[in-house]
Parts: sequence; C-alpha cells; structure tokens
Amino acid sequence: MSYTDFSEEKDQEVIDYCRQLKVNDKIKFQSEKQRYTIKAKSDNFLICTKPFNPKKTVLYTIIDLDRYVRGRNNMIFNPYDYAVQDDIVACLRDLETEGSLVEVSHRNCIKLDVEIK
Repeated sequence: MSYTDFSEEKDQEVIDYCRQLKVNDKIKFQSEKQRYTIKAKSDNFLICTKPFNPKKTVLYTIIDLDRYVRGRNNMIFNPYDYAVQDDIVACLRDLETEGSLVEVSHRNCIKLDVEIK
C-alpha cells in the first residue's frame, strides 16, 4: 500500500502562511479556480469548503500540514456533512484524536498547492 506523504518536500513558507490564516479566511489552490473558505483549523489541519451550486451543497478539502497534502477524508461512508458547522468541528476533533480512524485519504489526496498572496 502506498502512503502518500510529501513531508520531505515541505515548503515552510506555505506552512507558515496556512498557520497564520483564521477561520472564515479564504484560501486559493493553484489547481482550482474558486477559493475555499476555512471552516475549522488546528495546528495540523484546516478544513475548507466552497459552494457547489448544481447540487446545492459544498465541496470540501482537508489540509494536512504534517503530510503536506490536501484531500477528502478516508471514510467510505462519510459520517460528516461539510455544509453543517457542527459536523466540521466533529471531523476536526476526530482528525486530532490520537488513534482515530479519520485521516486525509491516502488514495485521494494531492500535494499541497496553496497560492500565497
């Protein structure tokens, strides 16, 4: 099984930029046209969403600063509704909990590509 980890390629400037952002700030990725809104954050994770109007819902991405990746969570049957703030907070809590099954997916993640202002 391949473990997607770009921690050897970390750009400290990008990590410092992400760590100084606050909840409700906007964040832009090089591979995306639309900016995401930061909905929750901790020292190691940021959960970001953007509107997905055709389905009247949101798309989400989770930034893992330790692995230097972003992507979806690894749960097959996603227990979180990322349009609901309480679920976002619960996801962040589960990501931070030692021994939790929730993490950024290894199969569906990409290297962190934040555009710095």
